[in-house]
Amino acid sequence: TAATLGLLPLGKTQSPESLLDIAARKVAEKWPFQQVEERFERIPEPVQRRIVYWSFPRSEREICMYSSFN
Repeated sequence: TAATLGLLPLGKTQSPESLLDIAARKVAEKWPFQQVEERFERIPEPVQRRIVYWSFPRSEREICMYSSFN
């Protein structure tokens, strides 16, 4: 296992991603959230939250770029 290979701390196991997270990440990679809202009706709130979560930039450089008021 990953823990026995030293890849994970002892006592910690890696759980697989949920189907919701995988799908939300793929949607967020392709479409801005605004387009998702405009195109699809009645998106359940948990799905909306995960798409927004995955739409947020991950790197410090991107966060600074999008936070800029220029």
